[in-house]
Amino acid sequence: MRNTAVPASKKRRKRILARAKGFQDGRRKLRAAIDAVNKAEAFAYVGRKQKKRQYRRLWNVRINAACRSRDINYSRFIHGLKLAGIELNRKMLADLAVTDEAAFDQLVEQAKQSIAAQG
Repeated sequence: MRNTAVPASKKRRKRILARAKGFQDGRRKLRAAIDAVNKAEAFAYVGRKQKKRQYRRLWNVRINAACRSRDINYSRFIHGLKLAGIELNRKMLADLAVTDEAAFDQLVEQAKQSIAAQG
């Protein structure tokens, strides 16, 4: 009896078609499904990189908005924090700006004082 790879290839095809479930067009055809899954994986890879950039931009916008309402701009605020030796990342600063305004006010005051002391 001839040995075939039917169980393995059927499993592979089934896995690819399952990954393409919910896609548009002729995604029940194996060739189209393979192409669609490969394209989706490529987009997903790029998207994971873009997500990091987009979140950092969002945090910067939130910090800048909070700073401008307290009469200091984003770049002077970040510079003042560095001079004061405060090493909070932008994610935490944005979270403080939204959730704990009193703590953010203290950070702004420290940044302003360290800028004034420097120059």
